[in-house]
Amino acid sequence: MSYRIGIDIGGTFTDFALFDDRQREIVTHKSLTTPSAPERAVLEGVAALTQAAGIEASAVSMIVHGTTLVTNAVIERRGTPTAMVVTRGFRDVLDIAMEKRYDLFDLRIQFPAPLVPRSLRFEVDERMTMDGSVRRPLVIDGLAQQVQHAMAVDGVRGIAVCLLHSYANPAHELELTAWLEKTFPTLRVSASSVIFPFAREYSRWTTACLNAYVQPVVDAYIERLERGLADAGFAGQFLIMSSSGSTLTADMARRYPVRLLESGPAAGALMSARHSVWLRQPQILSFDMGGTTAKGCVVRDHIPLKRYEFEVARVHEFKRGSGLPINIPVIDMIEIGAGGGSLADLDPRGVLRVGPRSAGADPGPACYGRGGTEPTLTDANLILGFLDANSFLGGRMRLDVPAARQAIHQRIAGQLGVEVERAAWGIHEVINEDVAKAFRVHASERGVDYRRCNMIVFGGSGPVHGVRVARKLRIPRVVCPSGAGVMSAFGLLASPVGFELVQSLRVPLADMSPQRFAQITADLETRVRAQLASTGIDAAASTVLLRLDMRYEGQGYEVEVLVPPVPAAEALATLPVRFAAAYATIFGMSFDDRAVEIIAWKCEVQGPVPGDDAAYRLRTTAVSANALRGHRPVYMPEAKAFADCPVYDRYGLTPGDAIDGPALVEEAESTCVLAPGDRGHIDVQRNLIIDIGGLNP
Repeated sequence: MSYRIGIDIGGTFTDFALFDDRQREIVTHKSLTTPSAPERAVLEGVAALTQAAGIEASAVSMIVHGTTLVTNAVIERRGTPTAMVVTRGFRDVLDIAMEKRYDLFDLRIQFPAPLVPRSLRFEVDERMTMDGSVRRPLVIDGLAQQVQHAMAVDGVRGIAVCLLHSYANPAHELELTAWLEKTFPTLRVSASSVIFPFAREYSRWTTACLNAYVQPVVDAYIERLERGLADAGFAGQFLIMSSSGSTLTADMARRYPVRLLESGPAAGALMSARHSVWLRQPQILSFDMGGTTAKGCVVRDHIPLKRYEFEVARVHEFKRGSGLPINIPVIDMIEIGAGGGSLADLDPRGVLRVGPRSAGADPGPACYGRGGTEPTLTDANLILGFLDANSFLGGRMRLDVPAARQAIHQRIAGQLGVEVERAAWGIHEVINEDVAKAFRVHASERGVDYRRCNMIVFGGSGPVHGVRVARKLRIPRVVCPSGAGVMSAFGLLASPVGFELVQSLRVPLADMSPQRFAQITADLETRVRAQLASTGIDAAASTVLLRLDMRYEGQGYEVEVLVPPVPAAEALATLPVRFAAAYATIFGMSFDDRAVEIIAWKCEVQGPVPGDDAAYRLRTTAVSANALRGHRPVYMPEAKAFADCPVYDRYGLTPGDAIDGPALVEEAESTCVLAPGDRGHIDVQRNLIIDIGGLNP
């Protein structure tokens, strides 16, 4: 008998899903995150989940974990003191950055401080040219004293090795790394050519510095978690979700902690892609809204879009260029500061705003009764009737309605001179518009007509807001999967072990021969498989994906082209056509008379997906004999008044059942809201399919 557990730590809640592979059933659990010691919520949740399933932890064969630990460590600057070794003369690259202002008219513009202060950046004599030839050999003299002093005085525990053009020839970086590891065995060393061998020094060096900055933190966390799980009796395989949609072993996560930056949200997007296959709908908008943030992702041809550069720790959340650029493979998601814990207040103009600040898990929204006094989105949804004070988290957590009313009255309604209910609707609607606006920009920039997509909604708050957001975007159909409140935890268990490497190598397409093409791709695949050697992946059962970044000569930006799994000569012959099609998808045209060049080579190797492609069912029991629980007053903005609304038990609904809006469909971890005119039905996989009123699916 095989049991697998997925665990997704969010800013407010930690989600759990236990898969019984023999019975093809899922048992779920949700509990508040413990920010000061995130492993405590994990260990307590695993104990509660296995108890609910009636099994021992020793019966679990696999645990897959998604975490926000790295993201929080960077945003809150809770990493360890870190040093950096650079080519002489390039000590100030982290300060010079891109020499670009993200806001031309802000006279008080600010940038995030580098992760490594200037005093801890050490220079060495060496010089590698852009073609990989050695102009000046490496000289290490004097570095030992500097590093020793930094460890003793500044408490440095990690160091990043960042030399010029090491992506073309890593020899000097590897030599220096070996010397540091031998001379200082307790120091964690991150070489930029190993972490991400990509051109453009600033972002490559920032990535390596971040890896070194969080490595000791991740080491300690994984050690505590593995020890706690072992003490509970778990002896199976422990994996951690990466940002790219693949899972890593604990040892790989220790070596590449930077790849955990978007760990949890990537699992939700991956599960949306799986649903798109089951639904036979290749174009999907994935909408994940939890307690702290919302994430949006475009799924095209059943595959989430991916990118290789994004920003963390932005000074201004929605201003590109105001954060630290990081180069790693990551599922392409737009992050919106909108979640159940998003704080509502009035800006200096007296205008209502919601987020991006969040009440988190401690103290949480006012209605949680844990000391929070500021109004949040969850407080507003409770006042509006979308949430039930007695059935939150399946009845395990009672919400305080008077506390929610008091918070909204004191901070919002009283100052605006409106009723609490009107203020609550304003909070709800501001979030809807913020999410819709972010989706419009995100999809349009990627050449996607979102009106032709279905939207999959999940997370604790996603089903509450999904239909209103879809109506604003004129998306005709919304899909709310069974167990939507913990769907990211499902996605963790649908992710294969894998690793991806990106290598900068600029080659004109006209100069590329089939033999050289085959040699480059084979070498890259060998390097990726070497990283996966410890995982025990069967080479015959693994999948290899090859992508190229290509552009017209003279351009500064590239587009990605998927290389078909065919012999090198045949694949090379298709590249001009494939590039032209990819370019036209984004820019609306292509140019047959322009020379094309390859800029970067991307190779990903994935093992088989755990389990198989068949759907699972939730192990649940209906609250009442029939699906209709009763009615309760729900605020209707169209009438600016409350009206009785039917409330359905999600677990009592069966395939073929139909629901007319307005209606509420409740399950333990979330509530799905149908607006007037919407019509829903339960499909064979127990998804709630909602056709938006007035829009043709």
